[in-house]
Amino acid sequence: MRKLPLLTSTMLMAFAAAGCTTTMPEGDMAVSDPMAYNPQIPTATSIFAEPSPLPFHAPQFNLVDDTSWQGVIEEAIEIQMAEIEAIANNPNPPTFQNTIVALEESGKVYSRATAPFDQLVSANTNDVLNAADAELAPQRAALSSAIYLNPRLFARVKSVYDNRGSMRMTPEATMLLQTTYADFVHEGAQLAPAAQTELRQINERLSALQAEISTDITDGAAAGAIVVNTREELAGLSDGQIAAAAAAANERGQRGKYMLSLSNTTSQPLLGQLQNRSVRERLYAASIARNQSGANNTLPNIAEIIRLRTRIAELFGAPDYATWQMYDRFAQNPETAINFMTQMVPALRATQDREAGVLQARARQDGETFTLQPWDWPYYAEIVRRERYALDNEELKQYFVVENVLEDGIFYMANQLYGLTFEKRNDLPVYDDSITVYTVRDADGSDLALFYFDPFARDNKSGGAWMNNYVEQSRSMNMRPVISNTLNIVPPAEGQPALATWDDVTTMFHEFGHALHGMFADQEFTSLSGTNTARDWVEFPSQFHEPFAARPEVMQRYARHWQTGEVIPDRLVQAIDRSSRFDQGYSFGEVISASLLDMEWHALSPDEVPTDVMAFEQQALGGLGLRTDLVPPRYKTPYFRHIWNHGYQAGYYSYTWTEMLAHDAYEYVVENGGMNRRMGDRIRRTFLGQGHSKSYDEMYRDFTGHAPRVEPLLEARGLVAADDGTQADISATGAE
Repeated sequence: MRKLPLLTSTMLMAFAAAGCTTTMPEGDMAVSDPMAYNPQIPTATSIFAEPSPLPFHAPQFNLVDDTSWQGVIEEAIEIQMAEIEAIANNPNPPTFQNTIVALEESGKVYSRATAPFDQLVSANTNDVLNAADAELAPQRAALSSAIYLNPRLFARVKSVYDNRGSMRMTPEATMLLQTTYADFVHEGAQLAPAAQTELRQINERLSALQAEISTDITDGAAAGAIVVNTREELAGLSDGQIAAAAAAANERGQRGKYMLSLSNTTSQPLLGQLQNRSVRERLYAASIARNQSGANNTLPNIAEIIRLRTRIAELFGAPDYATWQMYDRFAQNPETAINFMTQMVPALRATQDREAGVLQARARQDGETFTLQPWDWPYYAEIVRRERYALDNEELKQYFVVENVLEDGIFYMANQLYGLTFEKRNDLPVYDDSITVYTVRDADGSDLALFYFDPFARDNKSGGAWMNNYVEQSRSMNMRPVISNTLNIVPPAEGQPALATWDDVTTMFHEFGHALHGMFADQEFTSLSGTNTARDWVEFPSQFHEPFAARPEVMQRYARHWQTGEVIPDRLVQAIDRSSRFDQGYSFGEVISASLLDMEWHALSPDEVPTDVMAFEQQALGGLGLRTDLVPPRYKTPYFRHIWNHGYQAGYYSYTWTEMLAHDAYEYVVENGGMNRRMGDRIRRTFLGQGHSKSYDEMYRDFTGHAPRVEPLLEARGLVAADDGTQADISATGAE
């Protein structure tokens, strides 16, 4: 049984569970229950009663009607409730096998049903699915409470845990026992009965609020799209982008006009291209205004979530929610995470001030007299980027056909490092025709995993990009992983190729790093398998694989002009490299400010909870010491889905923390032979195939031979000079 989070949908990794029987403490293996015990468990009637008959037990999307999901999952909840009660009421003395392993074996029907459902709600939702998600949210929270707040069950877990010293245990079994016990304590198993009752109520209410917020954020982004009347106002966009905008407007009944949709982030990608300043301002204003009023207003729910989360901290005697939440993290506590980020603020602020001056001066060259605003920064940054580095992002896109990036780039990297091969298949059901599916084979030719790829943005799709498991790996159950990568690349206009930006390309490599983490899982216990790790570790394997996108031997494989087939010219490759430390005041600033905003929200004590959400955000951002007036956080509070429904509360810092790990670890790759099978075997053996079978520090040291170092991150971001003397290159003179 994987830990059931209090949030209930739109997870980066879907819920899963599998039974394990062969890896256990040696001292426990010979124990047999003295009393026969055959509890009655309800029989599932849905297609999830047994593993899918499809290859790799792939999801049968074509056999579940939208209106059936709620009943299917309610039945699965009932079954797991009965399984938990059976474990708790076992009359035999608690053992590792009949308690800890039994928990691992529970919830198979539930996980088989919720994994595809959660993906549909995230990637292809509709009113029926949203309504089901809202109805199921408190029921799923109640299931979590029924596990972790069951006194009889915890007594058994604690008994096994207290007896651990007398058992000879495998390292993985030891880790499972430790994490299981820690999870129970964290979820309230040791609270007094009255506090547990209140916690149950809070958890159910939170789950409902989080489901509502997720729907509102998706709908708010769709509703926030702006309509532009004339083609002339879209100067700066490519013909393909203009055609896509016309098609989007036509779909919404605005024939003859153009619609610019919102991405999930604050800064909109088109701000770097639109020449019309008024349109840029409208697009930016629509972005930051969403979810603050009307039918999709998230502010009341956010205020309630913060009140409830601070109350949780109070119930546990923690000074704040962040302290309570970070019990299982690599960073361990809020102080470590906050200090890690704030130490970079002075250099980052100086970079922002310097960059703002350069961009303001560039606008003056065009005869503009306005004071630089947030909707101007991306536009003039792109002008300076083109002029200084001869890098035009629109020109660059012509070399990045999405399918080529995946099959000729990412798959090539995976083959050269790990020996993997991929075969496209067309015999499995998918929920959208744009999805492709591949069989993944290991270096020895054996079947390793199944991989789904869902690349394009849709109005009914959550923003961002993520990896999820439909089936999680388990040695004892002989379950191989079924994994999906979901992105939001702008879909092509009809008759045009699907082209990716450089950011899209690195995101594809990033998400495939998550996929590899899941594919290489080789654990006995599902709870410790693959990506079932702490937030500030799970993003490490993904960010670690991003730099491979720019390796020359990889890029020359996939970066080919969609019309001519020409390999990307050296001048563009060199421009990408030269500009990699450019505009860090913006790209790094928006992430750090969002991370610190997250911590500001979750460091509140109960008597500090504000009544005005946006006033608190303004105050919090004003105190960060960064130019948030010009560089807003990547996500503002009303649409910060990561921390309201994705499980990243008090955890958004993880992206920067793991970026530190990734830059430091990639430096080891560069210094020790680069991209080859020997290196890939080391990566897989030390951390990529280890799940949470070891401590995070041990896995990191196993690979690099040392503790994490922040210097490679600072050098890569241009905040300090690298060994070769290079640093962020933006100055008032514009000279390179």
